[in-house]
Amino acid sequence: MIKEIKYKQVGKFEDTKFEKIHNEIFENSVNASKIVAQEIADLIIQKQENGEQCVLGLATGSSPIKVYEELVRLHKSGELSFRNVVTFNLDEYYPMKIENQQSYYHFMHQHLFDHVDIHPENINIPSGDIPVEELDQYCIDYEMKIKQYGGIDFQLLGIGRSGHIGFNEPGSHRNSGTRIITLDHITRRDAASDFNGIENVPKKAVTMGINTIMNAKRIILLAWGHKKASVLQETIEGDITSTIPATFLQDHKNTTIICDAEAASELTRIKTPWLVDQCIWTEDLKLKAVTWLSQEVKKPLLKLTDKDYNEHGMSGLLALEGSAYDLNIKIFNTLQHTITGWPGGKPNADDTNRPERAFPTKKRVLIFSPHPDDDVISMGGTFSRLIDQGHEVHVAYQTSGNIAVNDEEALKFAEVAQKLANDSDISIFNTIKDSLNSKNKGDIDIPEARLIKGLIRQMESYGATRYLGLDDSNVHFLNLPFYETGKIKKNPIGKNDIQIIIDLINEVQPHQIYAAGDLADPHGTHKLCLDAIFEALPLLKKQPFMKDCWVWLYRGAWHEWDISEIEMAVPLSPDEVNRKTNAILFHQSQKDRVMFQGEDAREFWVRAQERNRNTAELYDQLGLADYEAIEAFKRYHF
Repeated sequence: MIKEIKYKQVGKFEDTKFEKIHNEIFENSVNASKIVAQEIADLIIQKQENGEQCVLGLATGSSPIKVYEELVRLHKSGELSFRNVVTFNLDEYYPMKIENQQSYYHFMHQHLFDHVDIHPENINIPSGDIPVEELDQYCIDYEMKIKQYGGIDFQLLGIGRSGHIGFNEPGSHRNSGTRIITLDHITRRDAASDFNGIENVPKKAVTMGINTIMNAKRIILLAWGHKKASVLQETIEGDITSTIPATFLQDHKNTTIICDAEAASELTRIKTPWLVDQCIWTEDLKLKAVTWLSQEVKKPLLKLTDKDYNEHGMSGLLALEGSAYDLNIKIFNTLQHTITGWPGGKPNADDTNRPERAFPTKKRVLIFSPHPDDDVISMGGTFSRLIDQGHEVHVAYQTSGNIAVNDEEALKFAEVAQKLANDSDISIFNTIKDSLNSKNKGDIDIPEARLIKGLIRQMESYGATRYLGLDDSNVHFLNLPFYETGKIKKNPIGKNDIQIIIDLINEVQPHQIYAAGDLADPHGTHKLCLDAIFEALPLLKKQPFMKDCWVWLYRGAWHEWDISEIEMAVPLSPDEVNRKTNAILFHQSQKDRVMFQGEDAREFWVRAQERNRNTAELYDQLGLADYEAIEAFKRYHF
C-alpha cells in the first residue's frame, strides 16, 4: 500500500462568489506533487486489482517533473507497477524528431518511461515528424485510439502564461480535437531558454484538443510560481473564454487545480481575503491590507478615511483598531521604520526602530550571488554602502554562469588569448576555436569552452567588485557542481553543493548573509542556489556565531518584494544609482545579448534602475520620503 503523505496546505478551496474551479494551495510544489503522484498511483493500483487498464493523459514541461519523480520512486521501491498503464501525451512540437533533446518524446523517457515497467507499445506521444500531408489523418487516428481505450481516466495538465492547456493556445474552440496549431508568441518566448533562443523554438505543435481533454474522467492541473499567478487567477475566477483556454475547465465536473502559494498569490482569497470573508487580523495582514487600500484609492496612508476602509471590506479592521487615524499612523510608522541608510546597522544609535542592529559596529557580511552579476544588479547600491561604511564584505558567486556567455563572445576572447599565448599553449585555443566554430545549435560546450566562458564572467566580476572598492581576497567563486552540466537543465542540489556553502559560511562567520530570494529567473538557477543556502543554514545552526547571524533576501531583475513584505529599504542617491549602473556594466558579456532574460527585453541595468525607482516612487505615493531609488530586502528567519 502507498503510505499516507503528510503535507502542509496553505489554503483550502471554499465555494465563494469568486472561485469557479476546485483548487488546493500548498506551501511548496514538492509536497503537492507527492499528493498528485499518490492519487495517480492509487488509481493504477485500483485498476490492477480490477483487472483493468489505466489510461493516463500526461503533460510535459517543468510542472509535472516532481510528480514523475515520485512515481518513479514508488516503482523502484516495489510499491507500484505500470504493467497495466496506457499513456497518451498531450502534445509535441512540430517539426520535431524524437532524438532531439527538446522533444517531448525525449522528455517523457528521461523523466518517467525509462525508469518504470510500462510496456513500450502502451506509450503514445504525438509525433512531430509526420509529413504535412499525413497530419490530418494522423490526428484523427490519435483521437480514435484514445476512444478505443475507453477514454482517459486521469489527465495531468500544466498551464502556460497564455492560458493554454496542452498547446491549445488563445482562440482554441471548446469542441476542438487533436490537431496542428500555431504557437503563441508568449509560449515560444517561455520556451526560448530550452532552445538557446526564441529563433530556434518551433512555431507549430501537434496537440490534443480542448474537447479531448474535457472528455477525461478526472483532471488535475498543476501551477507553480508567481509567473503563473495572473493567468491562474483568470482561470479560476474569470469568465469562460477562448482567450484563456484553461477557463473551459470550469465546465468539467471533476477538475482540481493544485498550486503553490506563489501561483495562488493573485486569487482574491489570498491577495485580498477581507473581500471574501471575516479575517483574523494579524499584524502582517493589517500591513498588507492598508498598503493595498492606499494604492487602490490612490491616497497617501495618512489621508485614508473611515469611509475608504468601510467601502473596501475593512470595517472589521476599523472596529478592531478604533479609527482610521490611529491605524494610518501605526502603518505609516511601520513602513517608516523599514527605511535605513545604514544596511549594516547605524553605529552607536538606538536601533529599537531600525531594521538592523547597531552592534557589532563593524560586521562581517557575506553576499551570495547566484550568477556573477546578481549582486550588483539586485543590491549594488547596498553592496557599495556596506563597503563605504567600513564593514568586512565578502561576495560569493555560487555558479560560474558560463552557460550565459554566447559563443561569439567566447570565440573573441579565445582569439585574443591565442595571440598572447606562447607556441606551446596555442593548442588549447585551437581546440576551443574549432569546437565553437563547428558547434551546432543545442550542442553542449566542451569543457575547455565552458572554462573560457566561466573565466570571462569571473574577470567581469572582479572588474565590478574592484570598482566598488572590494579587495580581491574577499571575492569567492564557488562554481557549485550542480550547475556544471553544460546544459540549461541543471542537476539537483547535492551534498557537495551544500558543503561548499557550509565551508564558506564557517570561514567568514558572518553577522549578515544576503541571498537571492528571486525565484523568477527563466532557468531556475536562483531557486537551486537559494535551496542550497536553506539546506546549509540548519546544519550550521549550532555554531556559536550563527546566533548573531541575520539573513536578508534580495530580489533580482525579474521581480520585487510587495511593499508589505519589505523589512529593510535602503534609499539610493542619484550618484549611487549611477555607481550601481556602472558596476553592472562591467558585465559586458551580459549587456547587449542577454541569453536568458525571460519575457523582459530590457537590459539588466535598465531593469535594475527602473525597479529601484519604482520602489522609491511607491514609498512616495504612500506618503513617505521621496527618494531617487530604493533597494528592498526581506529577512529570512531560520
